[in-house]
Amino acid sequence: MAEEITLEFIARQLERVLTEQASLRDDMRVLTAMVLRIDGTLNRLLVEVHEMHAQHARFSDRLRAVEGHVQ
Repeated sequence: MAEEITLEFIARQLERVLTEQASLRDDMRVLTAMVLRIDGTLNRLLVEVHEMHAQHARFSDRLRAVEGHVQ
């Protein structure tokens, strides 16, 4: 049979909703931290690739200069 709707029933349901909301909030904090960590890792990798490209370009310039002196 259906439970009678009383203030106590509403209070229990509200408590359940608030507990679930707190759990979802905690989950969202964890997921946000994970995304920020991944984003930071990707940014560091991008910087490293740019630095490696610049290093390669400098090496190529030096090699061309040496080859120019040899010829």
